[in-house]
Amino acid sequence: MSMTPEHIELVKSTVPVLRENGVALTSYFYQRMLKNNPELNNVFNLDHQSTGRQPRALAAAVLAYAEHIENPSVLAKAIEHITTKHVSLDIRPEQYAIVGENLLHSISEVLDVPMEAELIASWKAAYLQLADILIGVEKQKYENLAAQTGGWAGWRKFNITHIEGNDKSKRITLHPQDQQAILPAQPRDYISVRIEVPGQNLKQPQQFTFVTAQSTQYTFDVIAEENPTDFSVANILLNHYNIGDVVEVTAPLSR
Repeated sequence: MSMTPEHIELVKSTVPVLRENGVALTSYFYQRMLKNNPELNNVFNLDHQSTGRQPRALAAAVLAYAEHIENPSVLAKAIEHITTKHVSLDIRPEQYAIVGENLLHSISEVLDVPMEAELIASWKAAYLQLADILIGVEKQKYENLAAQTGGWAGWRKFNITHIEGNDKSKRITLHPQDQQAILPAQPRDYISVRIEVPGQNLKQPQQFTFVTAQSTQYTFDVIAEENPTDFSVANILLNHYNIGDVVEVTAPLSR
């Protein structure tokens, strides 16, 4: 579905509403999507949901896209940031359909507009246009990671081989379970680490930044959250994970 001039004008007409009520819309969207698709609770950091950080970030992105719908190329820097974050979380093309369906229904329900309305058709065209851009960029990033020596795409199992520190802060070292080469990393590069939430059939990811260069192992600092929830990855790592335990890791990426 390509965007017509009418679609563009209708999407632009929602800019004032998005400025005023964007966070309410995206908060509703996440609640709706995670209720209807509970498997995505393993993908999204639930701490960022509860604090409102993720809904705020999405609201800003949706607003920027609507404002620049005639020329999305001006959002190149934002698209680079979003796609890098998506690759670090192993977001896959098939998940865009789930996001799109829930986003369109959320727009319909929050703005009280029928799903058959031209406004929804316009946002569908806008979303498909954006999804195509993001999926294409992410495909290239996954391929680039997998093609590098020691690189990989998606989640890879690592063993915790060393821990030093205390209950508030620990330095954790990981080695790949398959004992194969890993991708080197530079200071300020980051990995996503996914852990099992104790007592729940749920996984949670969080990104950790390297302070020093990495080559044959990954070492990073974990600092306790001041107001942790049951889903706080840092606190779960500090309190429940020990040497020999397994976590999942995505390949290092640059900010």
